[in-house]
Amino acid sequence: MSKLKLDSLLLPLVGIAFCVLLWWSIAGKSITKQTKDDWGDVVTVTKRVGLSADLPTPGETWKASRDYIVKPFAKRGELDQGILAFTWLSLKLVAQGYLIALLIGTPLGFCLGLSKTFTKVCDPIIQILRPVSPLAWLPLGMVLFLSAKINIPGVGIYTASELAALFTIAICSMWPTVMNTAVGVRAIPQDYLNVARVLKLSKTKTLFKVLVPATLPYMFTGFRLSLGIAWLVIVAAEMLTGKPGVGGFLWQQYNALSYAHIILCILTIGVVGYVLDRLMSVVEARFKTI
Repeated sequence: MSKLKLDSLLLPLVGIAFCVLLWWSIAGKSITKQTKDDWGDVVTVTKRVGLSADLPTPGETWKASRDYIVKPFAKRGELDQGILAFTWLSLKLVAQGYLIALLIGTPLGFCLGLSKTFTKVCDPIIQILRPVSPLAWLPLGMVLFLSAKINIPGVGIYTASELAALFTIAICSMWPTVMNTAVGVRAIPQDYLNVARVLKLSKTKTLFKVLVPATLPYMFTGFRLSLGIAWLVIVAAEMLTGKPGVGGFLWQQYNALSYAHIILCILTIGVVGYVLDRLMSVVEARFKTI
């Protein structure tokens, strides 16, 4: 039990403390000294020195960002909200784009795994589209949905920028699901399929009784990777569309040269990404025990 506590609590804290110490060591520090000007008057001059003089220290970052953390759901304006309010806006957009990615990527992965002909037709296209950056997809999305406006009752109105953001998140995050699902289908032992034929299972029952359960571990690996990419893409999507969220707030603070708030956004993005991955691993473990 003591070893478990050491591994799961103490060692991560040591790693975090080391990173904070490294951050403090390279950050700039304010130094105040008195000098005489050209007329002989004593003046006080404050300047920052250090390996990265403009980088705020952990303490300075906390002081500048305290209101966003202490009041995480406060809303003072569209682009002036608490950090968790921004996070919630980003998560809603990510969830919708991620769902689209799964709805398209999972069937596509099964088709690739089941049909060699389909693989030969689509594989070159997938390999060309897969490495394209979200910064390249988003302008295309803006063109595709330039005059589009969708009103879904009970959900809301989707403008061109929101549709372009969803398009970008979906198309960038679907590829891990596609590839891992295809690999999982190809890895199914032939004996499983032979048993399904002997039992004269229909195609639907073969899919849900044989193919999906056997492919599930591979699918969840793809789902976790896709979720990480979807959360990564949201920053670029919000930065370029100007939507409120963690990415939009980060871009706004970059233009305002507020380095402490930029660090706050980076830490928030990292922590939320870690939490999402842990939650997905819990869901994966739950399905494995069913």
